[in-house]
Amino acid sequence: MAVKIRLTRMGGHKKPFYRIVAADSESPRDGRFLEVLGYYDPAKDMEGVSLKDDRIKDWLSKGAKPTLTVSQLLRKKG
Repeated sequence: MAVKIRLTRMGGHKKPFYRIVAADSESPRDGRFLEVLGYYDPAKDMEGVSLKDDRIKDWLSKGAKPTLTVSQLLRKKG
């Protein structure tokens, strides 16, 4: 089972926010996931990013691959 750290869309019509989740690479975007690792609200810029750093590091050490967007968020957040 290949695990990816990716975004899942939440929120209403034209008011999206995203959860950062660890999910199986074969599951659909808004489908089943293993763990919620944070939140991202694009309307609030970088103030809208909340991460569980210890859990993200744990998943990365287990071999999870972040998507391009998530890796950019992680880089910006530090």
